[in-house]
Amino acid sequence: MAKIKLTKGELKKQRDALVQYQRYLPTLQLKKQQLQVEILTQLALREEKERLQLKKKESIEAWIGLLSEPTIDMKSWIKPKGVITESKNIAGIDIPIFERVEFAPVEYDLFTTPLWVDNAIEALRGFIAIEEELKVIQKGINILRHELRITTQRVNLFEKVKIPEAQEAIRLIKIYLGDQLSNAVGRSKIAKNKIEIAMLEEVFV
Repeated sequence: MAKIKLTKGELKKQRDALVQYQRYLPTLQLKKQQLQVEILTQLALREEKERLQLKKKESIEAWIGLLSEPTIDMKSWIKPKGVITESKNIAGIDIPIFERVEFAPVEYDLFTTPLWVDNAIEALRGFIAIEEELKVIQKGINILRHELRITTQRVNLFEKVKIPEAQEAIRLIKIYLGDQLSNAVGRSKIAKNKIEIAMLEEVFV
């Protein structure tokens, strides 16, 4: 703890600081709880999407060999044109929320293209969409974890450093000022006694 001034002015300053710390701490603690809950929610969502992605991958693997045909090139049909997200505010922090993936329109010759291509495009786009959603979810989790780390540091700073320091400073200043007051009263009594003795001496001399 830094050296403090043992004055009434410093006592008021430390008391005001303590009131601010104690008022702000519950807000920080609530923010910490909200962030923790949202992280758990996003982790559960990520697990759910990973299971869904695995199922889609298994279903795709059943016919993936068909894509090796030299006449079929679906890269341009399944490449995302853009990922659309919304924003969600959690305890004052914005995280991205996945909406959808946009793909370019599919254009091919209906007479020369195999019938299974439509289903393949839909399945692959679904798989890719989940992959993009997982990226968005992970980005949100990273943001939340970063903010939780900062908030936890602030909670610890207030709980373990600032509040105890202010309380200790107030205690020391009050002790010092109390001692000063006692000393002043003592000196006053001594001075009064001296005056009384001097007056009595004048009377009886």
